[in-house]
Amino acid sequence: MTEPKKNALVLHLVSGGEPLVYALSVAAAKDLAGRLQTLMNSGGVDAPELEDGSRVTVNFAHVATAHFDELPPLSQVYGSAAKSGRGFRG
Repeated sequence: MTEPKKNALVLHLVSGGEPLVYALSVAAAKDLAGRLQTLMNSGGVDAPELEDGSRVTVNFAHVATAHFDELPPLSQVYGSAAKSGRGFRG
């Protein structure tokens, strides 16, 4: 049985460097999908819920590009829910 894919928000910052990748909750991904373009255009601030139940505050004025992506089942990124003692929590 395969594990469902995760909803990932990928942010490329204006300052450059590696992109920031956040594992969003299913509800947050659905909610943010409809507002992402508006947040990018306005430079707004939002605090979506992550998969592990925490929140991250994003100031879209500092984001050059943003998009949604799917992550492989065993990947660990910011906000990933810890699975059986592995990952960022232990």
